[in-house]
Amino acid sequence: MLKRTPLFEAHRAAGARMVEFGGWEMPVQYSGIIEEHHAVRQGAGLFDISHMGRFMVRGPHASAFLQHVVTCDVTAIPIGQSNYGLLCKPDGGIVDDIFIYHVPDEFLVVVNAANRDKDWAWLQNHARGFDVELEDRSDRWAMLAFQGPNAEALLVHAEDAETSELGNLPFHGVALTSMFGVNVLIARTGYTGEDGFELFFDAPHAEMIWTRLLALGAPGSVKPCGLGARDSLRFEPCLALYGHEISETINPYEARLGWVVKFDKGDFVGRETLAAIKARGPARRLAGFEMVGRGIARSDYPVHALSGERVGHVTSGMPAPTLGKPLGIALVPTALSAEGSEFDVIIREKPVRARVMKMPFYKPRYKKA
Repeated sequence: MLKRTPLFEAHRAAGARMVEFGGWEMPVQYSGIIEEHHAVRQGAGLFDISHMGRFMVRGPHASAFLQHVVTCDVTAIPIGQSNYGLLCKPDGGIVDDIFIYHVPDEFLVVVNAANRDKDWAWLQNHARGFDVELEDRSDRWAMLAFQGPNAEALLVHAEDAETSELGNLPFHGVALTSMFGVNVLIARTGYTGEDGFELFFDAPHAEMIWTRLLALGAPGSVKPCGLGARDSLRFEPCLALYGHEISETINPYEARLGWVVKFDKGDFVGRETLAAIKARGPARRLAGFEMVGRGIARSDYPVHALSGERVGHVTSGMPAPTLGKPLGIALVPTALSAEGSEFDVIIREKPVRARVMKMPFYKPRYKKA
């Protein structure tokens, strides 16, 4: 049986095409992936991401515990801020990529939907010896992403004036506010490459808040968006997707995520192995590429050196809607990851030339001021 979010019936009523994703029945599109993609790049789009995992971490050792299991420096996240981090295995492989939100007296850890059970078990197993309490709030809360250059101007009309936090919320900031009379934890985070917000609130209010957010502004100002547009939007700024650019067999340096690994903070799971990888350099690395020959690269297509031998695979690939051309990301030998290098992507058993280009393909437009 596939799991469903509190908004399942609202998605069906809106005519969304539902698909299986990580054990969940989720909307892949409403009006169309391309239309929804452009709506977020040019205006505002609303995503149901309630399938993601939401874990609370509290107690005297909450900070020390997270410092032990993640690669980022948790002590550098002040209350009211959040940061991206990685859970790594002792061998350096990535268990998951996560976001950590520091709220008063506790931390909120958001994990990928397909990894909810695995991550929950990982955290519990590593909590031994720490005075810490873990709570799985995934089913209690709904989670929405409101993304796009018009998101702030529209969302300000949803906030109750006496608790307004939106205008003062910095990049990666998180605060408690009220929308439509409901307590909402709001964060200036998201995974589209645009300014935007993620909202956390009690699940029974999901359909009311979803409907009222879609009604903000002039008719059509806010588009409901599915997983298809979410994928293309994260792809253009080269944001990693678990199971594609990152996995338990890919380490942070191969994934170009070395900036998330903070050795100065002290010991953490995987530290010794990751330090050794950094010192010698990774043998393979992600490379963004454009198709020189005619064809579209897709996930898992083989990558061959020009001499003919297989050397890697495509992790993500598609015609990029904003840039108007077929692009891709591949895991290849480090020597082939340099800008201007060429290799062949095997499409329908035929080699098609590709050329490495600078990443990201699309420069994110986060509001960092």
